[in-house]
Amino acid sequence: MTDEKVFVSNALEATIRIGIIILLAAWCFDIAKPFIVPMAWGIIIAVAGYPGYLKVRRLMGGRDGAAAVLVAVLGLALLIIPAVILSTTLVDSVQGLAKGLQEGTISVPPPAESVKDWPLAGEQIYVFWHEAFEDLPVAAAKIAPQLRIVSSWLLSMVAGVSFGILQFVIAIIIAGFLLASAEGGAKTTHAIATRLAGDKGAEFARLAEATVRSVTRGILGVALIQSLLAGLGFIVMGIPGAGLWALLCLLLSVIQIGIVFINLPIVLYAFSTTDPIPATLFLIWSVFVTLLDNILKPIVLGQGVDVPMAVIFVGAIGGFLSSGIIGLFVGAVVLVLGYKLFLAWLYQTPEV
Repeated sequence: MTDEKVFVSNALEATIRIGIIILLAAWCFDIAKPFIVPMAWGIIIAVAGYPGYLKVRRLMGGRDGAAAVLVAVLGLALLIIPAVILSTTLVDSVQGLAKGLQEGTISVPPPAESVKDWPLAGEQIYVFWHEAFEDLPVAAAKIAPQLRIVSSWLLSMVAGVSFGILQFVIAIIIAGFLLASAEGGAKTTHAIATRLAGDKGAEFARLAEATVRSVTRGILGVALIQSLLAGLGFIVMGIPGAGLWALLCLLLSVIQIGIVFINLPIVLYAFSTTDPIPATLFLIWSVFVTLLDNILKPIVLGQGVDVPMAVIFVGAIGGFLSSGIIGLFVGAVVLVLGYKLFLAWLYQTPEV
């Protein structure tokens, strides 16, 4: 009976302690929940930008704090300046469109006869385009319900982008603090990884770090290059709302749909409204930009990571589909670590 009472007492005490720990952990999670996504992005930005931070630190004579502040300021400038320019352009375009519709000063160029030969809906597009050329307000009234749906979608997208920019501002500031104490953070990360995975922990920590940098270069970097080059072509051709189309190209490239669904209608518009020679040059440029990811991704996606590129790509895309854009990194890291753990188990020599 004495042993039974001792067992019950110990079990009860252990249950209470575990319950308090779980309650405290849940409470801490609830408090920190609004900062989890910015913190995760801060870690990703810090890991991806660490090689650049080291170069800046060398140029500044080894001053950690000053180098971290400079990197954070440059990151904020790279984020905020294009966002301000894009928002200003978008607001001006919307205000100009609304004013032009009210005053009747907006004119639509007449459609070329070749529009009728476009596949699937060429005839319908030609008819509507011709109606818009003759009387734009009447044509716009016919598609008013669709315009309302598109407008509400654009407003929600702009609100989401604005919230995302705010999160990135916080994340860049967090990344600056992390970079300033990068050596201590690296030691802590390696200690946690060693605690969890034993002797393989340091290797897994380095693998996760290399995977984050690989995904940053291979997916976000390629998407940024594609959208910038596509936007440059839109500006040169004088495409209305070039900044908005470039932003949509960036989003579609990040989520791996591709920018062809933006480029193709704009190329058709260019052939219908401009001379054949510049339109043909724009077509060549658009084909090059559209296919650019097929050239760059195999070069940079698996760079620095000793795993097949397909594992990183599947992890990134699967993570995005399940968890959004943050899943690009989490999914790639988790699948790469799982792949390495599977190989370690598969080829482990059994003890005799």
